[in-house]
Amino acid sequence: MIDRRWDPLLARSSQIAIFKAMEISISALGEGRATLTMPYERRYDGIFQSFHGGLLMTLADTAACIAVLTLAGPDAVITTTDMNIRFLAACTSGATAEARVIKFGRSLCPTEVMLRDTSGHEVAIAQVTYMRLEKMPSRA
Repeated sequence: MIDRRWDPLLARSSQIAIFKAMEISISALGEGRATLTMPYERRYDGIFQSFHGGLLMTLADTAACIAVLTLAGPDAVITTTDMNIRFLAACTSGATAEARVIKFGRSLCPTEVMLRDTSGHEVAIAQVTYMRLEKMPSRA
């Protein structure tokens, strides 16, 4: 059970389209931490009948975002500045991403994200950096 203090963050995440499209759920939250899960479906396969790497990276990026928002607040304006991933093994089941903010800076927030399959085997490790913005950029 997730503590009620995170209700505003959970409400915001429920409005993010990728959560619905990929059936991502938040299973744990803490100060500077977030654990998200995503089910495996064959429609997410890459060319080797395993979870597509780009979708695992999307899960990692999303987990990092939520971890940063636990510190910045649910209404903070943040954006990814860079990310990288190292794949360790094929993922042929659902995936869990555990994100931890390494440093909550004034402008940059680097995070680390460990991705595991449903058996707990490490399948990838990612680093994602978020930037804290003053306001939402205008749309053209």
